[in-house]
Amino acid sequence: MFIQEGPHGTSVLYIPSVFISYNGDALDEKTVLLRSTAQIAKSATELLNLIDPVPVGAQPRTNHVFTTLGTEQEYFLVDRSLYALRPDLKHTGRTLVGNLPPKHQQMDDHYFGRIPSKVLATMSEAELELFRLGVPVKTRHNEVAPQQFELAPIFEEASLAVDHNLLTMDVLSKVAHKNKLKVLYHEKPFKGVNGSGKHCNWSMSTDRGENLLDPTVKPETNYRFLLILVAVLHAVQEHGALLRTSIASSSNEHRLGACEAPPVILSIFLGEHLTEVLNSIEESRPIKNFSVPEMQTIKLGGTTLDVKVASLPTIARDLTDRNRTSPFAFTGNKFEFRAVGSKQSPAFPVTILNAAVASALQDVSEALRTQMGEKPFPSDADKLAVIKKFIASTKNIRFEGDGYSEAWVHEAEKRGLPNIRTCPEAFEQLTNPHHQNMLTKLGIFSQSELTSRFFIMNERYAKDLLVEANTMKDLLSQQILPAAFEYRGTLAKSVQLLNSIEGEAQSP
Repeated sequence: MFIQEGPHGTSVLYIPSVFISYNGDALDEKTVLLRSTAQIAKSATELLNLIDPVPVGAQPRTNHVFTTLGTEQEYFLVDRSLYALRPDLKHTGRTLVGNLPPKHQQMDDHYFGRIPSKVLATMSEAELELFRLGVPVKTRHNEVAPQQFELAPIFEEASLAVDHNLLTMDVLSKVAHKNKLKVLYHEKPFKGVNGSGKHCNWSMSTDRGENLLDPTVKPETNYRFLLILVAVLHAVQEHGALLRTSIASSSNEHRLGACEAPPVILSIFLGEHLTEVLNSIEESRPIKNFSVPEMQTIKLGGTTLDVKVASLPTIARDLTDRNRTSPFAFTGNKFEFRAVGSKQSPAFPVTILNAAVASALQDVSEALRTQMGEKPFPSDADKLAVIKKFIASTKNIRFEGDGYSEAWVHEAEKRGLPNIRTCPEAFEQLTNPHHQNMLTKLGIFSQSELTSRFFIMNERYAKDLLVEANTMKDLLSQQILPAAFEYRGTLAKSVQLLNSIEGEAQSP
């Protein structure tokens, strides 16, 4: 609950709420997000207490697990007076006609340049307003395309992080308007330059403050981390197509699969270090020398950087790999879901991710119970056997290469990974019994709630395209064709004048 100042000294009280039908069906995105959060908390707590039991009568070591989320919000800022001259930008959020300027992003100088003073003033004012509202914004910087920027907060509990992201978008728009600027949240407002996304950094934490996706110094012996990791792999393997549905929209389609955004084929990138850990466990062999916490001069597999400058200290090497072509990448102690669109609420993608992981955690717990048999608690050998099982079954979803390459498209087809290229195909996943059973069994969606979302998403997609088509028709009839006819008249007059001059020159 918070108060926001309105015009003419008014104030508005905002009260957190949910939106349901007369029959109790969830009509909003908040209700199902809260359901998924409760379900993943239940499944994760059950697994943790299974692998780390306590004596009879004692309190469990983990009472609650919650998901954490950090959203990297990208956006464009343009002059409001110029924005007002573009009906296509106003009606559709993107330019339908136009041409690239001679200099755009080909020099890569905007990302590394200074933030323009007017933009910095807008950012600073928005940040102060967000601080007043309790939103912990943390970083700001230029992005790749001209006039493209990013704002990111400190990670929070997922439901709160979603609220704060939507509040951030609202505040930023209002402050930009005061400064005679316009915020563009469309995923691809300008063809030919990078579009905008909303990277969702997702993890799980316990009530004791432990990050369950922290690999620690020696992940190969951290069985709790490995069980959680293979559960996430299993979740994306089983329900990657449903995750594709969660980020499908008419606007995001212009961005996905291009060189600034991840491909539409859902795969997981773990990096060289964790890939070696999983491979060594599966093959029952010693791991490469990644985890030795000793400082070494940089070499393949080393842990420090020697920049050969006497006045600079030794710099620790980050073992996290950076593969910007992956839609779902492990980055240090979290997973980064990069395919979410900048305009959309992160609630639905996070709901689907929570649901898929909750189901996978239940599968891991069941496999562990089967493996341990009648024993009161699982041994390390039991845990390792289950980890090996899921490593082997999820190899197809792991990919360390170039997600933009044509070779990956063919490889993904061989692996049986879905390549869902269009929104209507993505929406069809909501009618797939495999995904429906998972969502309804967990109690996150009812059958009627899934059916309504299927029709609503299709209707929204069709209406978006219809608005763009009608806007293009108006642009052609009211601006482009009149200008073309006027220019044609100018050319005709020029030809007529030249012919008359030529005739005069030929007359005796």
